[in-house]
Amino acid sequence: MSIKSLLATAVGKSSLWFLKTFMKGGSSLPGKLALKIDPQILDHLAKDYQVVVVTGTNGKTLTTALTVNILKQEFDHVLTNPTGANMVQGIVSTFLSAKVKKGEKKFAVLEIDEASLSKVTEYIKPELFVFTNIFRDQMDRYGEIYTTYRLIVEGAAKSPQATILANGDSPIFNSIDTVNPRIYYGFNHQEDQEQMAHYNTDGVLCPHCHHILHYKLNTYANLGKYYCPNCDFKRPALTYQLIDLKEMSNTHAKFVIDGEEYGIEVGGMYNIYNALAACAVAEYYHVSPEKIRKGLAYDEKVFGRQEVIQIKDKKCTLVLVKNPVGLNQVIDMIGLAPRPFSLVCLLNANYADGIDVSWIWDGNHEAFADMAIPQVIAGGERHKDMSLRLKVAGIEEDKLTEVRELDEVIEQIATLPTENVYILATYTAVLQLRKKLAEKGYIKGGMDRG
Repeated sequence: MSIKSLLATAVGKSSLWFLKTFMKGGSSLPGKLALKIDPQILDHLAKDYQVVVVTGTNGKTLTTALTVNILKQEFDHVLTNPTGANMVQGIVSTFLSAKVKKGEKKFAVLEIDEASLSKVTEYIKPELFVFTNIFRDQMDRYGEIYTTYRLIVEGAAKSPQATILANGDSPIFNSIDTVNPRIYYGFNHQEDQEQMAHYNTDGVLCPHCHHILHYKLNTYANLGKYYCPNCDFKRPALTYQLIDLKEMSNTHAKFVIDGEEYGIEVGGMYNIYNALAACAVAEYYHVSPEKIRKGLAYDEKVFGRQEVIQIKDKKCTLVLVKNPVGLNQVIDMIGLAPRPFSLVCLLNANYADGIDVSWIWDGNHEAFADMAIPQVIAGGERHKDMSLRLKVAGIEEDKLTEVRELDEVIEQIATLPTENVYILATYTAVLQLRKKLAEKGYIKGGMDRG
């Protein structure tokens, strides 16, 4: 190790200790300081780690959390970035926080933003990439889905020996050749039945001949057992398969993957995909089914992913929403919930949310009008846009309250007519709400993602 690397590590670890001791939390600052001293510090810090990278539009955070929890059943030391710091400086801070005993096998499971992947793989060399899905998301940041896919393929190509473990049900992951070897996971839980994706679905054109794809199984959006009726493009063979879906509710699911029955304590089809990805990683590393079951079974909700918060006598389920496909999956999940419940929709349009809020018009808010919801609150910085969308969807005006300030939103929640409340919020709205809830004593650590 060079003197520069030693100094960078010492400065980074010292600043991390100071922040955790006196500021009650970490940040990307230790990574920034270490990088200023030694721009190649990650080469040293990540040495001897087996690195798994999780990237894609939806599902990164929960897939990462489930994967970490499963691998911890098998391996002594599994490092991750639970605060979501997925730029280079955040990854450096993550490795600086590691406490490893000599001789331990070292894993790092890192959630990486699609646009950041290529920058991070300049410094670390993963051995496994997990691609969850690519959906239209924050057009001002990512552009079209094929632009996003090129970004992550280019990032993976900097570690050409690494395997890509991709969602085989997503046509885009089979659309171009890659320098990396690829294996796939997906759903095979129903008999083949000729069907088409919904007419308002992105990514259903054959990448070879541009005809509309058909499906023998369509789980949601453009995912499923697709094929082109005009050429030989079709879903690739699956290495890891979900072969039976036994139960799916708004709070849990039970399913069979490669002959083994598992369960998770979060609801919705989209979260079963996250669990399937985590199971596929575990099988890739030869973790036993018993340990996979134990890893999946924990009931610790991840930031904004169906975490339940008690506000006085109201049981509030907080769910992050950020794009049409994710929103529609959340709406479908809520549709499974017992009635009655109230609804809160918080819309912001900051950089981290995506400044263009037109995506809310592609979400199926009309489904809420059929759920007989007694009271709905539209809030956040773009509360007027949210309120208009809900009115157009068919929510009656006498059931709809428009509130901008989050302090007032919290007060209004306490007066809602139902015990159960669903809160759907964009990224910065989740952060702001959790900060307010922490200040009022309803939760701890309001700004933390982990």
